[in-house]
Amino acid sequence: MATDKELSDFLENVERRAFKQAVYAVRKDESALDIVQDAMIKLAEKYGDKPAAELPLLFQRILQTTILDYFRREKVRNTWVSLFSGLGNSQEEHEDFDILESYEAEHGTQAAESSADHVERMQVLQLIDDEVQKLPTRQREAFLMRYWQDMDVAETAEAMGCSEGSVKTHCSRATHTLAEALKAKGIKL
Repeated sequence: MATDKELSDFLENVERRAFKQAVYAVRKDESALDIVQDAMIKLAEKYGDKPAAELPLLFQRILQTTILDYFRREKVRNTWVSLFSGLGNSQEEHEDFDILESYEAEHGTQAAESSADHVERMQVLQLIDDEVQKLPTRQREAFLMRYWQDMDVAETAEAMGCSEGSVKTHCSRATHTLAEALKAKGIKL
C-alpha cells in the first residue's frame, strides 16, 4: 500500500510528462491541464491504497482513459455548438498561458549556456516536438510511454491494450520516422 508521501512524490514526478503527453494528444494546453488534474485525482481517490509499484501503470491507464473521455465529450459538445451556433455570437477570450514557459529551472543548471546556444537548443527541441506531434496516434502513444515515461514493453502494452509485439512495432516505426524527419532537417542526435 502506497503511503501518502509515496503517492505525492509519484504525482509530482509524473506531472510534467503527463502534461506533455496530454498536450500531444489534445493539442490544447488548457484541456491538457484539466486532463492531467482529473487523472491525478482519480488515481488518488480510487487507487491510493494500491502498492507504490503499481502506480505508474495505473496512472498511465487512467490518463489514456481520461484523454479518450475528453474526445468523447468534445464530439458531443461540438455537435451541440454547431446546432446552436446561429443563435448568438459569443466571443471567447483565450489566455496564452503555457505552464512550460512559466516553469523556472533550478539556478545554475543553464548558467554556462550562452544565449545563442539556448536559442539553438530551443529551436531543435521545437523541431523535435513538431515531429513527435506529426506521428500517428498509436505510434506517438507507444513512443511517449516507452521513451518519455520510461515504461517497459509489457507495461506499455497493458496501458495501450495491445500486444507487446505491437508496442515494439509502433516504437520502431516512430523512431525511424523521427530519425528520417530530423535527418532531413539537418539534425543529428
